[in-house]
Amino acid sequence: MKLVSLILVLAVSLNAQTIQQRYASYGELLVTQISSAPFPHPMRSAGHSYGTRFFPADKHYNDSSVAIFIPKNFKQARKIDIVVHFHGWFNNIDSTLQQFRLIEQFVESGKNAILVIPEGPKDAPDSFGGRLEDKDGFKKFIDDVVKFLVQEKKLKSPRIGDIILSGHSGGYHVISYILMRGGIPDRVKEVYLLDALYGETEKYTYWLDHYKGKMVNIYTDSGGTKYETELLMADLKGWGISYYAAEDLDATSKDLRKNKLIFLHTKLQHNEVVAAHDNFREYLKASCLQNREK
Repeated sequence: MKLVSLILVLAVSLNAQTIQQRYASYGELLVTQISSAPFPHPMRSAGHSYGTRFFPADKHYNDSSVAIFIPKNFKQARKIDIVVHFHGWFNNIDSTLQQFRLIEQFVESGKNAILVIPEGPKDAPDSFGGRLEDKDGFKKFIDDVVKFLVQEKKLKSPRIGDIILSGHSGGYHVISYILMRGGIPDRVKEVYLLDALYGETEKYTYWLDHYKGKMVNIYTDSGGTKYETELLMADLKGWGISYYAAEDLDATSKDLRKNKLIFLHTKLQHNEVVAAHDNFREYLKASCLQNREK
């Protein structure tokens, strides 16, 4: 009975732990409300229907929360590099951080940058990116994030450096609009599509052609992205544009560093592509971002 009581006490203690406390050993996690965050948005003011289910606005499209993580040993620089991750369907900030170990992987990458996770459609089957799909919406959002950090004395400089966009599953939609009309496509240096290329491919190809960014696209057999990915590879081949394609476990860190267009097929399942092989960490380690001093 004493053992059972102890287990119950520990369980209650863990549940009572705040999201900020959970990641305190890795750095500082701030969760704030930002007016330029994806939601609320007029296009979801009446909620959203998917199939036979209805997802009301007050529960799924009314949260302007943004999680901002600053790793330990973060070095203030003249410009601030930022990684923005967009969660997929039926998720939220908290569930995404726990399920996919984003903060742990981010810290392990050793990069001197800040991780930002805006709340998307909360626990809903929806890929819409709200205000971040509006014209110049992403620029305003990033400006507001940096302004908040400066006001909180977490940053000294408001100048924005390089930006990496990462999206799992439905996160592809908002990223494509950010690249096309977000206001700062030249600042976005890399894009990670984690079993996420369902469409809007022309927006990605326009950005790749005009801004010469780097894209890593990992896809599964059953996640619904295989057809669109193979179609894009066929188009690139037809246009005479070279790319790197391999099985995910065959790609080395050197392959990830030296190539700009990367297509990785995996035997993982859809919800495994972010963390099962620490892919988020490995892509960041091979990125253009500066390393963090230890």
